[in-house]
Amino acid sequence: MGKAGVTAPLSDSRRKMRRLLPPLLQKWPLKSRVPEPRTVRTSSAEKRCCPKEPLLPLPPPLPLPAPARAHGGSFHVVDRTFGHRAKRARVSGKSHDLPAAPAEQYLQQKLPDEVVLKIFSYLLEQDLCQAACVCKRFSQLANDPILWKRLYMEVFEYTRPMMHPEPGRFYQISPEEHEHPNPWKESFQQLYKGAHVKPGFAEHFYSNPGRYKGRENMLYYDTIEDALGGVQEAHFDGLIFVHSGIYTDEWIYIESPITMIGAAPGKVADKVVIENTRDSTFVFMEGSEDAYVGYMTIRFNPDDKSAQHHNAHHCLEITVNCSPNIDHCIIRSTCTVGSAVCVSGQGACPTIKHCNISDCENVGLYITDHAQGIYEDNEISNNALAGIWVKNHGNPIIRRNHIHHGRDVGVFTFDHGMGYFENCNIHRNRIAGFEVKAYANPTVVRCEIHHGQTGGIYVHEKGRGQFIENKIYANNFAGVWITSNSDPTIRANAIFNGNQGGVYIFGDGRGLIESNDIYGNALAGIQIRTNSCPIVRHNKIHDGQHGGIYVHEKGQGVIEENEVYSNTLAGVWVTTGSTPVLRKNRIHSGKQVGVYFYDNGHGVLEDNDIYNHMYSGVQIRTGSNPKIRRNKIWGGQNGGILVYNSGLGFIEDNEIFDNAMAGVWIKTDSNPTLRRNKIHDGRDGGICIFNGGRGLLEENDIFRNAQAGVLISTNSHPILRKNRIFDGFAADNKILNNQDAIEKAVSRGQCLYKISSYTSYPMHDFYRCHTCNTTDRNAICVNCIKKCHQGHDVEFIRHDRFFCDCGAGTLSNPCTLAGEPTTTRTLCTTRRPLSSPTRYNTTRNLTNFSLTTETTRTPQTPQPKAPERLTHAQLLTAEALQQWPLEIPPRVFHFLVPARLPSPLAARWL
Repeated sequence: MGKAGVTAPLSDSRRKMRRLLPPLLQKWPLKSRVPEPRTVRTSSAEKRCCPKEPLLPLPPPLPLPAPARAHGGSFHVVDRTFGHRAKRARVSGKSHDLPAAPAEQYLQQKLPDEVVLKIFSYLLEQDLCQAACVCKRFSQLANDPILWKRLYMEVFEYTRPMMHPEPGRFYQISPEEHEHPNPWKESFQQLYKGAHVKPGFAEHFYSNPGRYKGRENMLYYDTIEDALGGVQEAHFDGLIFVHSGIYTDEWIYIESPITMIGAAPGKVADKVVIENTRDSTFVFMEGSEDAYVGYMTIRFNPDDKSAQHHNAHHCLEITVNCSPNIDHCIIRSTCTVGSAVCVSGQGACPTIKHCNISDCENVGLYITDHAQGIYEDNEISNNALAGIWVKNHGNPIIRRNHIHHGRDVGVFTFDHGMGYFENCNIHRNRIAGFEVKAYANPTVVRCEIHHGQTGGIYVHEKGRGQFIENKIYANNFAGVWITSNSDPTIRANAIFNGNQGGVYIFGDGRGLIESNDIYGNALAGIQIRTNSCPIVRHNKIHDGQHGGIYVHEKGQGVIEENEVYSNTLAGVWVTTGSTPVLRKNRIHSGKQVGVYFYDNGHGVLEDNDIYNHMYSGVQIRTGSNPKIRRNKIWGGQNGGILVYNSGLGFIEDNEIFDNAMAGVWIKTDSNPTLRRNKIHDGRDGGICIFNGGRGLLEENDIFRNAQAGVLISTNSHPILRKNRIFDGFAADNKILNNQDAIEKAVSRGQCLYKISSYTSYPMHDFYRCHTCNTTDRNAICVNCIKKCHQGHDVEFIRHDRFFCDCGAGTLSNPCTLAGEPTTTRTLCTTRRPLSSPTRYNTTRNLTNFSLTTETTRTPQTPQPKAPERLTHAQLLTAEALQQWPLEIPPRVFHFLVPARLPSPLAARWL
């Protein structure tokens, strides 16, 4: 052997190469094949190990024997030792492998990658993994994704890797988007142990053991029933792959936690079809907790589709005390009896995700008898009856489902059905998108319910439910229907662009309609009729093509703290015996009337702000008799309150100001009662009574109107008692020169509360402070925003009439401008004038009746002027006066009777 030296055993890499590639190594007469010592210090040893003849060309690739033949086990394990060769004791304390033989060196280092990959393409998965352990180069080439894709598709057929990171979870990925460098190999490892249902392949597989050596962990069956039996008996992992094909009339009863998944190229569920023509296709029974069925089409397709010859059967039937997972399945039933999916019984709690339940001839998904479950991201469409039907205390969780184009209702809950519905898209169903009946009480949150061929939501026959933060729009009928003693909660929804109304409550309906945004509907935003009595509060009802709120046919209800604005017709209509209570609403900017009572409309209108309407703020006619009290009514283009055509009403404690025409009109046989109102700063008269108007005017303050305080025609017969009428512009009163008081106060940095007080409303900029938690009913002036709320989160609202709440001290933080001196007088005072100690007298004698004016706005003691010569605008005849039962105080009083007014004044008023 030459010089004595340290000998070393053959390297592991050389042994592996010999085991993997024996046909190739036989071409070279390597002396190193005989275990003899070799020195590592002389090159002569290498020469003795090398062949003298030139290298021969490589033979064509041959199928290689599996390396695990004598060892078994999974393809992750490689036996690295030989029984007959042991390491020798070290002599020098250092050992080295012998240099690789030329053939091995050629194979490992110089053979082109394409050739090595071609050789590797003949290997199965376990051989390929062991080849990767030979050297670094082989490891890189053996992990080539193309090799593993070929192996993967041969076994599983998927054209995209199916990942299975945990039990009950499968999903396909795009290889180029996956973080793993070789997702095909990763998926192969996750799915390796499983049984395969592949008709006709089982015989071929078991008759060629050499060809499929190493795949002992795979089982093949011809039918699903056989696979279920084999898996359950062998206590296998329970993973069953159902390959491409149509499997008919198999009895699939699952009572163990098996996993069954379709395996096919392309869209998997379309290629794997399981159907039954006689019984339910899948039946899950007790014991099937955590079972999984996914990526297949499940059909029930009876030969006789009528109900005459069979009982109700289903595609999927999930019974008591089981909770399977159904994922990425297409579910179809052509039977007119029984639903496509039936979940029934206590403890039935499946998880159904990403399924398509469509084109069924009955109900799509039926949940009943206390069943529950989670149903997410499903497509439910074109079913003959309801897409989802929840009954008899069923209580599912239904999220992100697409429920559309149903031939009946989209979702139907009745007979105490419940459920939580979230982020579903429900549209274009033939009847309502969502129907609630017979004590059902679902919770519907953040869904879109739209384009229904009838309505959006239909609650009837004592139905309930909570509908919160949904979008309800573009339905042919009302967005929400409530009737027949139903009592739902409709809160924080957007209800808009309906082809009829927004919310329609009729037939003894009730309900809480709260904090919704209702706009752009063709009919009334909210309609209440036929003894219905809802609570309507904190809503915004605006920009409707009809009215805002329409109460008729003995409708009732409490309507409070809503904002009703910019509607085409009246903001609120009350008619035909209706008696609602309207309280603390803001009704403004309408294109006609603010609140309209007609044809025996009654009710209570109190503490509202009614302003800026194209017609009058309030109209009362034809026998209507509402109670109108403590409202602020201003900015009407046709007056504040108009009572006509035999209208009645109790109008008390209101502030009526800054209207373009009369503050109150009474005409055509109307007979209202006005008490303790403040009617001031009108751009025309205060109260106008004509054309047979009557009424009782008592203890009202009527002042600072541009025309007469009270205008009465000769054929009208009101009763006036204890009113204070003063500072009318028509009587040449002296008005302080403070029209620019707001501009002066702003320029001086003063709080505008100094010039407005808390009872008047000059026009200036309206701000809110979110930091101080101000509400829609609080206003802050521009100077307080700059000084008191500096650095806060503030918002400009609009240019409007208001007083400053900061200066009034109604906010949590004190006003820093409150103590600064004021150099301007009050702009719009509404302080009640001091009463004269003279007792009120009742007179019919013109000589005892005097007209006076005041020279200041807020005198400490009354300083009446001497009577002035009456003008045409102040004519008062003894004949007309004798017809009126007047109680006239000897105070400041402007009285206008247009019976003899010349044209154009007569034409203007009459």
